[in-house]
Amino acid sequence: MTIENGHTVSIKKIDAISDEYVLQGFIDAHIHIESSFLIPSNFAHLIVQHGTVATISDPHEIANVNGIDGINFMINNSKKTEFKIFFGTPSCVPALSSQFETSGYVLNAQDVDKLMELNDIYYLSEVMDFKGVINKDTDIINKINSALTRNKVVDGHAPGLSPHSILKYVSSGISTDHECSTIEDARYKLSLGMKIIIREGSAAKNFESLHPLISECPGKYCNSLMFCFDDAHPNDILHGHINSIVARAIKYGHDFFDVLKITCINPVLHYKIPVGYIPLISEIPINNFKCSQKSILDFKFSTKNKMLPIIVCINNQIIENYYS
Repeated sequence: MTIENGHTVSIKKIDAISDEYVLQGFIDAHIHIESSFLIPSNFAHLIVQHGTVATISDPHEIANVNGIDGINFMINNSKKTEFKIFFGTPSCVPALSSQFETSGYVLNAQDVDKLMELNDIYYLSEVMDFKGVINKDTDIINKINSALTRNKVVDGHAPGLSPHSILKYVSSGISTDHECSTIEDARYKLSLGMKIIIREGSAAKNFESLHPLISECPGKYCNSLMFCFDDAHPNDILHGHINSIVARAIKYGHDFFDVLKITCINPVLHYKIPVGYIPLISEIPINNFKCSQKSILDFKFSTKNKMLPIIVCINNQIIENYYS
């Protein structure tokens, strides 16, 4: 593999045997960055160390408080890092009607339509108002159509619906769901053409129930699955992100390359995100997972006889002290 200026310019097969792989980075197919209590640029620094190089992100929480200004802040802040964050327009702000929730903003169909015109918006985020979809409520249907008419996909949120209701929900043009908690529910939605995003995050964990789909009827569902965290608390992602889901899938005996397809390629194809992938001559984020061991001496630096502020941990408290 020849790389020039961050781009792969050639890939050539050789006969030499190697025990190393060059992998694309992982993609989280559905996440709310706000759940990490971090701004996008800082969130990126935290999860890139786990091999994640891109996220499909729903800025619902900040929109619920600060509306369009909040969404624009997330987009603009994300541009301060090379990490790839692809945002959708929240479809349900507030999540529930004013009868049940007091929000800082109401995002109506006209607002959504304007946001969907932006090049920085890649899809319509999870449609939580499944009752509105099933009953063909004008506002939510217009929001869905504002995405579909621009050839942008629509994410779903459909827990616990009856088969008849799911059929109505899918027929509106919604193409994913990350809320499946049983394999039967996931199989039915897959049979209707939906993509299932297997979630294993801080708040909800469905991997154990759904992972058999990866190898069911060899490869039957492989093209229609993705992985996500959904809500990612900082104390959890300190210990792992999508890499932890990948490791579990491989530990359970699922095909290595099927798992990589699910987490590296399927989100790119479904959301039409411009990141490139290995078969293409394109910009490709690459991880080398063979890292050398580091010792404390590797981080030694010269103060040049100046007092420098150093962050240290004393009695479980983060303290800034000056050292020379």
